[in-house]
Amino acid sequence: MKKEDIRYQTYVQILKEELIPAMGCTEPIAISYCAAKARAVLGCVPEECLVEASGNIIKNVKSVVVPNTDGLKGIEAAAAAGIMAGREERILEVIADVTPDQKNAVKEYLGRGIIHVKPLETEEILDIVVHVRGGGHEAMVRIAGYHSNIVLIEKDGETLYEIGGTAAKEEANQADRNLLNVKDIVEFADTADIRDVKEILDRQIEYNSAIAEEGLRNSWGANVGKVLLKAYGDDIRVRARAAAAAASDARMSGCEMPVIINSGSGNQGITVSVPVIQYAKELHADQEKLYRALLVSNLVAIHQKTGMGRLSAYCGAVSAGCGAGCGIAYLQGGDFRCIAHTLVNGLAIVSGIVCDGAKPSCAGKIASAVDAGILGYEMYCQGQQFRGGEGILSKGVENTIRNVVRLGAVGMKETDKEIIQIMTEC
Repeated sequence: MKKEDIRYQTYVQILKEELIPAMGCTEPIAISYCAAKARAVLGCVPEECLVEASGNIIKNVKSVVVPNTDGLKGIEAAAAAGIMAGREERILEVIADVTPDQKNAVKEYLGRGIIHVKPLETEEILDIVVHVRGGGHEAMVRIAGYHSNIVLIEKDGETLYEIGGTAAKEEANQADRNLLNVKDIVEFADTADIRDVKEILDRQIEYNSAIAEEGLRNSWGANVGKVLLKAYGDDIRVRARAAAAAASDARMSGCEMPVIINSGSGNQGITVSVPVIQYAKELHADQEKLYRALLVSNLVAIHQKTGMGRLSAYCGAVSAGCGAGCGIAYLQGGDFRCIAHTLVNGLAIVSGIVCDGAKPSCAGKIASAVDAGILGYEMYCQGQQFRGGEGILSKGVENTIRNVVRLGAVGMKETDKEIIQIMTEC
């Protein structure tokens, strides 16, 4: 693929847009960012704050620790952290640098009981509105469509900023993900000038490897990675799963280390990269081969998520874990045919795992998804495959991806509503 090709330029731009740093689970961080921006617009510490959030935001914030808060959880804690310690110019790293005094201020502010939460009636899956009042003024900031997408800012009833659309606006502002397909992704990985992607991928390798190491070194969450290694041994197939799970466990439990996200999710960013990095070490692959394998894993995951949306009842770890399987296949010399079969095999095994919010059990789901990706590759190597017409599989990798997207975006809509209702009634 030549650099002048629109696909080449688009794929590089997609990587730049998607592989960005975030501190903590992206849903509470989006609330912190929105709240920090609202405080900045208001010009003082709010005397009252109302956070309105869509069901999927509530689902994904309920059970995770907000970083740099000494273990606080929930929407109120995320908003308080943004208001009292947030630096809105850092966007998804808004609360990456919090001093001990600020942590105390967050707790004190939260204890006032002036932050209120209300479900938001909206057509958007990802939608946050923060209203603040103080000093005789009021302000409102809305994020919709994706985690850093501010679509509306108001102060004292006057609109200061508005971009109109929400999720649709994301598509207008970003590179055309409809140009993604597995065959072209492999061609891009084969021919990309590494200088165009090196900085992006170096950061992903550094950040996500570091949090994986932290997750295995210390006790975080359910310690799924350590359980895997103790129960199944130190085989690379186990180690790839364990490292990714450990990184997730640390992240879900408030580890104050950034990760490079994929498809708006830190867990997906971890899942799509850490297993590939582990395999590269095991295989003594050179750095260039690792870069090219990560191009495959990242873009295959993004391709699957494009039609499904940032948040749904379909667990994003599945897309990322199967994408990791494709990257692992590429590392070992897999061509388009091998990678296509790896992906279809993996999706046949784990599609349908539900997302019931961000929490420690995400680590277990990540381990299962990566296992399916690896098994999908091993099946291909041994001449085995799941075939079109079986279940939701269709002949051809792109047809199967379309089926999975349909399952996640359309078929699981009611499942999503039921999951949110179960979680909020508990």
